[in-house]
Amino acid sequence: MDRIRIKKDDNAAIISSKLHGQFIEFLGECLQDGIWVGEDSVIPNYNGFRKDAVDALKKLGVPVLRWPGGCYADKYHWRDGIGPRKDRPVTYNENFNTFEMEKNQFGTHEFMELCQMVGAEPWLNINMLTGTVAEAAEWFGYCNRKEDTSLTKERAANGSNAPFDVKYWGIGNESWGGGGMYTPQSYMADYRKFATGMPTFKKAGPDGLEGPEMKFIAVGPDGNKPEERVQWTKQLFDSFGEFRQPKLDALDLHFYNWNIKNPKDKVLSFDEDGWYGVLHGSMEIEEVIKEQYQLIQEGLNKIARPTEDYFYQEPQCELYIGEWGNWHMEAFFAKPALYQQCTLRDALTTAITLDIFHRNCDILKLACVAQTINVLNSIILTEGETTILTPNYYVFEMYKVHRDAARMLCETETSPAYEKDGIAVDGIYSFASEKEGIISLNIINADMEKARDIELSFEEALIYREGTVLNGDSVMEYNSKEHPFSVLPKKADSPSGSGNTWKATVPPASISVYHFEK
Repeated sequence: MDRIRIKKDDNAAIISSKLHGQFIEFLGECLQDGIWVGEDSVIPNYNGFRKDAVDALKKLGVPVLRWPGGCYADKYHWRDGIGPRKDRPVTYNENFNTFEMEKNQFGTHEFMELCQMVGAEPWLNINMLTGTVAEAAEWFGYCNRKEDTSLTKERAANGSNAPFDVKYWGIGNESWGGGGMYTPQSYMADYRKFATGMPTFKKAGPDGLEGPEMKFIAVGPDGNKPEERVQWTKQLFDSFGEFRQPKLDALDLHFYNWNIKNPKDKVLSFDEDGWYGVLHGSMEIEEVIKEQYQLIQEGLNKIARPTEDYFYQEPQCELYIGEWGNWHMEAFFAKPALYQQCTLRDALTTAITLDIFHRNCDILKLACVAQTINVLNSIILTEGETTILTPNYYVFEMYKVHRDAARMLCETETSPAYEKDGIAVDGIYSFASEKEGIISLNIINADMEKARDIELSFEEALIYREGTVLNGDSVMEYNSKEHPFSVLPKKADSPSGSGNTWKATVPPASISVYHFEK
């Protein structure tokens, strides 16, 4: 029998809801025919936004939404996406095998309207590669300026008198690759220009300068390259530490769970090695989070502090993950670009990853899954008029209970489900949090074939309230237009026991969330 001991965390960090962020981009059918169908579409819509998708995202409560990229951000000129849609320029999108005309029907105002509809804070990524400091500064002013300038008049003419109050601003995207093939030093040289050239929207107040809070987000490393990611962050902060420092609030790490080694492994057809290999790959991100956080702290600590500078502010930098998720080999050849079905295997890795984020909520402050609709690790797929919620969607829905909750400690005793060729996967993974007297416990049964009996031990007597389980008849189960409800959450079997000791049986290849009340 497996055992989980759930304990109070003396350093009970609060789990930010922003660890459940989303990401959309001009890529494949993420935007066009995904979230955006146009006002004249036969598909039910709100002002051009696919109704079913908006309703699903609103129900989920998206905390933060990142756009326009991704790689497309460094080719995107924001003025192409404002003004009457019929007058917007037509460009060409080569982003990750999209290779299609781009009519720019989804722009800044559409993005802000979407964020408002689903309750998300916007994260805008500026064009650092083919754009200019002046272009980026105008976008800042267009979005956030309150005063009656030419830019704010233009914004009002385009439909928004009030500023958008965008807080999160990414400066460049994957600048070590498609965003410019920068070195850390050359990126930081350009970052200094962009960060310094942006308006602050501050005014003099009784206690000094006052104004809205904005987060400037620097490009972090390619998390999938162990040596390069260390050197990128080290050298980036060495360059940042020279002379005076510009505003830098967060580092944007990207990490994908690549499934590209075995050409026989398919999204909808895989064997035991494929199941456990992908699960195992999703766990590496925890090591990367801890490594990058430590490198950030070391970099900040190395910065020489001035002896006399009244205006000096101690540098701070949070760790964000702007892109994460499973990336299967088939996606490279898919049409529309990077389209990928999501099975129960993807749901389990999504749950494993979110629990890693929850567990490290003291050092990781924001994360966005890649991507929300029709691309890679999607929570929503579309086909014609049909909107399909993937198993990943239901993981996010089940895990909403952990947002703004206090992290707890789980000590798990379990036996391996798989050990082969240096890959080891335990049978059980767990996480728990507490909010308003309710302890919510996640149990992931990674065992592909066997149910697991688990003894649950708490530090005090509790009352069991309810539970939900996500599983399927097969590990290759997925939701489609023909079978949209193959994988759905259902009521979990109640654990036996009372007080502080309970026993639960979790089905194979499943995600369970149990709720106990004090």
